[in-house]
Amino acid sequence: MRILVADDDPVVREVVRRYLERDGLEVVETADGPATAAVLARNDIDLAVLDVMMPAPDGIELTRAVRAGAHPQTPIILLTALGEEDDRVIGLQAGADDYVTKPFSPRELALRVASVLRRAHPPQPVAEEVLRADGIEVNRAARTVVAAGMPVELTAREFDLLAFLLAHPRRVFSRQELLAEVWGWNFGDLSTVTVHVKRLRAKLGAAHRIETVWGRGYAWGRAEPEREPTAEEATGAD
Repeated sequence: MRILVADDDPVVREVVRRYLERDGLEVVETADGPATAAVLARNDIDLAVLDVMMPAPDGIELTRAVRAGAHPQTPIILLTALGEEDDRVIGLQAGADDYVTKPFSPRELALRVASVLRRAHPPQPVAEEVLRADGIEVNRAARTVVAAGMPVELTAREFDLLAFLLAHPRRVFSRQELLAEVWGWNFGDLSTVTVHVKRLRAKLGAAHRIETVWGRGYAWGRAEPEREPTAEEATGAD
């Protein structure tokens, strides 16, 4: 698979390239926005790693362009400055699948690349390939979504989140649980989940059934009420 690494720092590009090549990936490097845009337009890469602070157009502008273009499903990971939460949120809102903050561990970035690639290019169809609910059809093998009879373009993470919620209707999941189940992260910025839920709601429009259960998390459809404990459970009796 071919990975685009776009960063104006040649040291960053070199280190990332070496780690990705160790994983058997082919790497294409660019140092500025125009060169990166040209590579993205060719649509011959499987994933892009884009620096947010790259000379214009920057990583966020390029992400928006990809999502609005002819090939919106290209997976994108953004490199953001440490502590710049606004950059991360804006990047996710623009359509990024993931982000890594600088300074970063090259091995962590390589693992994030592998994770996003697995989700974007599953090796084989999964069980129960087609999920249907509330006028929405999700084909997990083809990774397509139809809502109210119309196709909906989603990023890899948006698709995974929707498929997970549809596969567990009415069950409430906290943001931490969704981060673990959908992203495969045991830790991370919980706003990542919030932003992806907001984007899913916007793209699905009136067809979405993602409910916010205050203090608990999110559910697809009206959440099942919490069951009151029995007298035996409350007292701890056998």
